[in-house]
Amino acid sequence: MARSVSRPATHFPFGENWARFAENIDESRIAEAARALRRLLGDTLRGARFLDVGCGSGIHAVAALRLGVKCVSAIDLDPRSVATTRNTLTTHAPSGPWDVSVASALDLDPDKLGRYDVVYSWGVLHHTGRMWDAVRCAASMVDDGGSLAIALYRKTALCAAWRAEKRLYNALPRSQPLLRTAYIGWLRAALALRGETFSTYVDEYRLRRGMDFYRDVHDWLGGWPYESARPEEVHSFLGELGFALDREYARPGGLGLLGSGNDEYVFRRVIDSRGDTNRPIAR
Repeated sequence: MARSVSRPATHFPFGENWARFAENIDESRIAEAARALRRLLGDTLRGARFLDVGCGSGIHAVAALRLGVKCVSAIDLDPRSVATTRNTLTTHAPSGPWDVSVASALDLDPDKLGRYDVVYSWGVLHHTGRMWDAVRCAASMVDDGGSLAIALYRKTALCAAWRAEKRLYNALPRSQPLLRTAYIGWLRAALALRGETFSTYVDEYRLRRGMDFYRDVHDWLGGWPYESARPEEVHSFLGELGFALDREYARPGGLGLLGSGNDEYVFRRVIDSRGDTNRPIAR
Protein backbone atom coordinates (compact mmCIF):
# COMPACT_ATOMS: atom_id res chain seq x y z
CA MET A 1 0.00 0.00 0.00
CA ALA A 2 3.00 2.30 0.04
CA ARG A 3 2.21 5.80 -1.25
CA SER A 4 3.81 9.20 -0.99
CA VAL A 5 0.94 11.22 0.44
CA SER A 6 1.19 14.34 2.58
CA ARG A 7 -1.39 15.84 4.89
CA PRO A 8 -2.83 18.93 3.17
CA ALA A 9 -1.97 22.18 4.94
CA THR A 10 -5.69 22.86 5.36
CA HIS A 11 -6.22 19.71 7.47
CA PHE A 12 -6.03 19.65 11.26
CA PRO A 13 -2.79 17.88 12.38
CA PHE A 14 -4.50 14.78 13.76
CA GLY A 15 -1.18 12.91 13.76
CA GLU A 16 0.34 15.19 16.39
CA ASN A 17 -2.66 14.66 18.64
CA TRP A 18 -2.52 10.86 18.20
CA ALA A 19 1.21 10.77 18.92
CA ARG A 20 0.59 12.40 22.30
CA PHE A 21 -2.30 10.06 23.04
CA ALA A 22 -0.18 7.01 22.16
CA GLU A 23 2.28 7.86 24.94
CA ASN A 24 -0.38 6.65 27.38
CA ILE A 25 -1.48 3.46 25.61
CA ASP A 26 -1.30 0.56 28.05
CA GLU A 27 -2.96 -2.82 28.49
CA SER A 28 -6.04 -1.33 30.14
CA ARG A 29 -6.65 1.05 27.22
CA ILE A 30 -6.10 -1.76 24.72
CA ALA A 31 -8.64 -3.90 26.61
CA GLU A 32 -11.17 -1.04 26.46
CA ALA A 33 -10.56 -0.60 22.73
CA ALA A 34 -11.03 -4.35 22.24
CA ARG A 35 -14.36 -4.24 24.08
CA ALA A 36 -15.51 -1.42 21.82
CA LEU A 37 -14.51 -3.38 18.70
CA ARG A 38 -16.21 -6.54 19.95
CA ARG A 39 -19.38 -4.54 20.66
CA LEU A 40 -19.45 -3.41 17.03
CA LEU A 41 -18.24 -6.50 15.20
CA GLY A 42 -18.55 -9.49 17.54
CA ASP A 43 -17.47 -12.83 16.11
CA THR A 44 -16.87 -11.44 12.61
CA LEU A 45 -13.36 -10.44 13.69
CA ARG A 46 -11.92 -13.90 14.30
CA GLY A 47 -9.89 -14.97 11.29
CA ALA A 48 -10.81 -11.80 9.36
CA ARG A 49 -8.61 -9.72 7.10
CA PHE A 50 -8.91 -6.30 8.77
CA LEU A 51 -8.38 -2.87 7.16
CA ASP A 52 -8.10 0.13 9.50
CA VAL A 53 -8.79 3.30 7.49
CA GLY A 54 -7.42 6.29 9.38
CA CYS A 55 -5.48 4.34 11.99
CA GLY A 56 -4.55 7.33 14.22
CA SER A 57 -2.64 5.92 17.19
CA GLY A 58 -2.89 2.26 16.15
CA ILE A 59 -4.74 1.22 19.29
CA HIS A 60 -7.64 -0.35 17.39
CA ALA A 61 -5.28 -2.18 15.04
CA VAL A 62 -3.71 -3.74 18.15
CA ALA A 63 -7.16 -4.49 19.59
CA ALA A 64 -8.20 -6.23 16.35
CA LEU A 65 -5.13 -8.48 16.53
CA ARG A 66 -5.89 -9.28 20.17
CA LEU A 67 -9.39 -10.31 19.08
CA GLY A 68 -8.06 -12.84 16.59
CA VAL A 69 -8.05 -11.21 13.17
CA LYS A 70 -5.94 -12.97 10.56
CA CYS A 71 -4.01 -9.84 9.59
CA VAL A 72 -4.21 -6.05 9.82
CA SER A 73 -3.55 -3.44 7.17
CA ALA A 74 -3.64 0.13 8.45
CA ILE A 75 -3.52 3.40 6.53
CA ASP A 76 -3.57 7.08 7.40
CA LEU A 77 -3.13 10.29 5.44
CA ASP A 78 -0.92 11.78 8.15
CA PRO A 79 2.67 10.42 8.20
CA ARG A 80 2.85 11.15 11.94
CA SER A 81 -0.10 8.84 12.55
CA VAL A 82 1.51 6.13 10.44
CA ALA A 83 4.75 6.38 12.42
CA THR A 84 2.79 6.30 15.70
CA THR A 85 0.77 3.28 14.59
CA ARG A 86 3.91 1.40 13.60
CA ASN A 87 5.40 2.11 17.01
CA THR A 88 2.19 1.07 18.79
CA LEU A 89 2.00 -2.19 16.86
CA THR A 90 5.70 -2.93 17.32
CA THR A 91 5.32 -2.41 21.06
CA HIS A 92 2.02 -4.17 21.69
CA ALA A 93 1.63 -6.64 18.78
CA PRO A 94 5.17 -7.39 17.54
CA SER A 95 4.28 -10.73 15.99
CA GLY A 96 1.57 -9.22 13.79
CA PRO A 97 0.91 -9.90 11.01
CA TRP A 98 0.38 -6.26 10.11
CA ASP A 99 1.40 -3.55 7.67
CA VAL A 100 1.00 0.21 7.93
CA SER A 101 1.33 2.81 5.19
CA VAL A 102 0.64 6.43 4.29
CA ALA A 103 -2.44 6.57 2.07
CA SER A 104 -5.66 8.51 1.68
CA ALA A 105 -9.06 6.93 2.12
CA LEU A 106 -9.95 8.63 -1.16
CA ASP A 107 -7.32 6.60 -3.01
CA LEU A 108 -8.39 3.14 -1.84
CA ASP A 109 -8.62 0.79 -4.83
CA PRO A 110 -9.64 -2.85 -4.40
CA ASP A 111 -8.23 -3.77 -7.81
CA LYS A 112 -4.77 -2.79 -6.56
CA LEU A 113 -5.02 -3.59 -2.86
CA GLY A 114 -7.51 -6.45 -2.67
CA ARG A 115 -10.55 -6.64 -0.42
CA TYR A 116 -11.01 -7.29 3.28
CA ASP A 117 -13.46 -9.14 5.50
CA VAL A 118 -13.72 -6.14 7.83
CA VAL A 119 -13.13 -2.48 6.92
CA TYR A 120 -13.09 -0.23 9.98
CA SER A 121 -13.03 3.57 9.95
CA TRP A 122 -14.07 5.34 13.15
CA GLY A 123 -14.49 9.11 13.00
CA VAL A 124 -12.30 9.54 9.93
CA LEU A 125 -14.25 9.77 6.69
CA HIS A 126 -16.00 13.01 7.65
CA HIS A 127 -12.56 14.68 7.87
CA THR A 128 -11.51 14.01 4.27
CA GLY A 129 -13.26 16.99 2.68
CA ARG A 130 -15.20 14.56 0.44
CA MET A 131 -17.08 12.42 2.92
CA TRP A 132 -19.40 10.55 0.55
CA ASP A 133 -16.56 9.76 -1.85
CA ALA A 134 -14.56 8.49 1.12
CA VAL A 135 -17.44 6.28 2.29
CA ARG A 136 -17.73 4.87 -1.25
CA CYS A 137 -13.99 4.15 -1.38
CA ALA A 138 -13.97 2.44 2.02
CA ALA A 139 -17.03 0.37 1.06
CA SER A 140 -15.33 -0.74 -2.14
CA MET A 141 -12.69 -2.51 -0.04
CA VAL A 142 -15.21 -4.84 1.64
CA ASP A 143 -15.22 -8.38 0.32
CA ASP A 144 -18.42 -10.23 -0.51
CA GLY A 145 -20.27 -10.92 2.75
CA GLY A 146 -17.85 -8.72 4.67
CA SER A 147 -18.49 -5.91 7.16
CA LEU A 148 -18.03 -2.15 7.00
CA ALA A 149 -17.83 -0.46 10.42
CA ILE A 150 -17.84 3.33 10.31
CA ALA A 151 -18.58 6.25 12.60
CA LEU A 152 -19.73 9.55 11.15
CA TYR A 153 -20.69 12.83 12.76
CA ARG A 154 -24.44 13.28 13.21
CA LYS A 155 -25.85 16.24 11.27
CA THR A 156 -27.33 18.86 13.61
CA ALA A 157 -28.84 22.31 13.29
CA LEU A 158 -25.54 23.85 14.45
CA CYS A 159 -23.17 22.05 12.07
CA ALA A 160 -22.57 25.29 10.14
CA ALA A 161 -21.57 27.01 13.38
CA TRP A 162 -19.19 24.19 14.24
CA ARG A 163 -17.59 24.45 10.81
CA ALA A 164 -16.92 28.12 11.50
CA GLU A 165 -15.53 27.26 14.95
CA LYS A 166 -13.09 24.74 13.47
CA ARG A 167 -11.78 27.25 10.96
CA LEU A 168 -11.27 29.75 13.78
CA TYR A 169 -9.58 27.18 16.04
CA ASN A 170 -7.06 26.25 13.35
CA ALA A 171 -6.42 29.90 12.45
CA LEU A 172 -5.59 30.83 16.07
CA PRO A 173 -3.17 28.21 17.39
CA ARG A 174 -2.09 30.33 20.38
CA SER A 175 -5.72 30.61 21.51
CA GLN A 176 -6.43 26.89 21.36
CA PRO A 177 -5.80 26.20 25.10
CA LEU A 178 -8.22 29.01 26.00
CA LEU A 179 -10.84 27.68 23.58
CA ARG A 180 -10.48 24.17 25.02
CA THR A 181 -10.90 25.51 28.55
CA ALA A 182 -14.02 27.41 27.50
CA TYR A 183 -15.51 24.32 25.84
CA ILE A 184 -14.82 22.12 28.88
CA GLY A 185 -16.39 24.76 31.15
CA TRP A 186 -19.44 24.81 28.91
CA LEU A 187 -19.64 21.01 29.09
CA ARG A 188 -19.31 21.05 32.90
CA ALA A 189 -22.22 23.47 33.15
CA ALA A 190 -24.38 21.39 30.80
CA LEU A 191 -23.66 18.21 32.78
CA ALA A 192 -24.47 19.95 36.07
CA LEU A 193 -27.82 21.08 34.69
CA ARG A 194 -28.55 17.40 33.89
CA GLY A 195 -27.51 16.30 37.38
CA GLU A 196 -24.34 14.57 36.11
CA THR A 197 -20.75 14.94 37.30
CA PHE A 198 -17.85 15.85 35.03
CA SER A 199 -15.49 13.26 36.57
CA THR A 200 -17.96 10.44 35.92
CA TYR A 201 -18.42 11.62 32.35
CA VAL A 202 -14.65 11.59 31.72
CA ASP A 203 -14.26 8.11 33.27
CA GLU A 204 -17.12 6.70 31.21
CA TYR A 205 -15.73 8.39 28.09
CA ARG A 206 -12.54 6.36 28.37
CA LEU A 207 -14.47 3.16 28.93
CA ARG A 208 -16.43 3.61 25.70
CA ARG A 209 -13.42 3.23 23.38
CA GLY A 210 -10.22 3.49 25.37
CA MET A 211 -9.88 7.11 24.25
CA ASP A 212 -8.76 10.17 26.21
CA PHE A 213 -11.33 12.91 26.77
CA TYR A 214 -8.87 15.82 26.74
CA ARG A 215 -7.10 14.68 23.56
CA ASP A 216 -10.50 14.19 21.92
CA VAL A 217 -11.60 17.71 22.87
CA HIS A 218 -8.61 19.03 20.89
CA ASP A 219 -9.53 16.66 18.04
CA TRP A 220 -13.18 17.81 18.08
CA LEU A 221 -12.52 21.54 18.24
CA GLY A 222 -9.83 21.39 15.56
CA GLY A 223 -11.18 18.62 13.34
CA TRP A 224 -11.15 20.20 9.89
CA PRO A 225 -12.39 19.36 7.25
CA TYR A 226 -15.75 18.66 8.84
CA GLU A 227 -18.87 17.06 7.38
CA SER A 228 -21.83 15.26 8.92
CA ALA A 229 -24.76 13.06 7.95
CA ARG A 230 -28.17 11.94 9.11
CA PRO A 231 -28.61 8.18 9.67
CA GLU A 232 -31.19 7.92 6.88
CA GLU A 233 -28.68 9.43 4.45
CA VAL A 234 -26.08 6.84 5.43
CA HIS A 235 -28.59 3.98 5.15
CA SER A 236 -29.69 5.08 1.69
CA PHE A 237 -26.18 5.69 0.37
CA LEU A 238 -24.78 2.34 1.45
CA GLY A 239 -27.95 0.51 0.48
CA GLU A 240 -27.38 1.66 -3.09
CA LEU A 241 -23.86 0.22 -2.88
CA GLY A 242 -25.16 -3.25 -1.97
CA PHE A 243 -24.95 -3.10 1.83
CA ALA A 244 -27.50 -3.89 4.54
CA LEU A 245 -27.42 -2.47 8.06
CA ASP A 246 -26.37 -5.02 10.68
CA ARG A 247 -26.35 -2.74 13.72
CA GLU A 248 -26.37 0.91 14.59
CA TYR A 249 -25.61 3.03 17.63
CA ALA A 250 -27.20 6.37 16.75
CA ARG A 251 -27.17 9.41 18.98
CA PRO A 252 -30.39 11.20 19.91
CA GLY A 253 -31.13 14.18 17.74
CA GLY A 254 -30.63 17.71 19.00
CA LEU A 255 -29.29 21.16 18.23
CA GLY A 256 -25.66 20.13 18.65
CA LEU A 257 -24.84 22.75 21.31
CA LEU A 258 -21.87 20.72 22.58
CA GLY A 259 -21.01 19.13 19.24
CA SER A 260 -22.50 16.55 16.95
CA GLY A 261 -20.85 13.34 18.15
CA ASN A 262 -20.53 10.13 16.16
CA ASP A 263 -23.19 7.71 15.02
CA GLU A 264 -21.77 4.17 14.66
CA TYR A 265 -22.82 1.80 11.90
CA VAL A 266 -22.00 -1.74 10.88
CA PHE A 267 -23.08 -2.71 7.36
CA ARG A 268 -22.68 -6.05 5.60
CA ARG A 269 -22.17 -6.43 1.86
CA VAL A 270 -25.19 -8.44 0.71
CA ILE A 271 -24.78 -7.91 -3.03
CA ASP A 272 -21.56 -9.16 -4.51
CA SER A 273 -18.82 -6.75 -5.50
CA ARG A 274 -19.38 -7.41 -9.21
CA GLY A 275 -22.81 -5.83 -8.86
CA ASP A 276 -24.90 -9.00 -9.28
CA THR A 277 -28.12 -7.72 -7.74
CA ASN A 278 -29.83 -11.04 -8.23
CA ARG A 279 -27.52 -13.02 -6.01
CA PRO A 280 -27.63 -12.08 -2.31
CA ILE A 281 -24.65 -13.30 -0.32
CA ALA A 282 -25.11 -15.68 2.59
CA ARG A 283 -22.64 -15.33 5.42
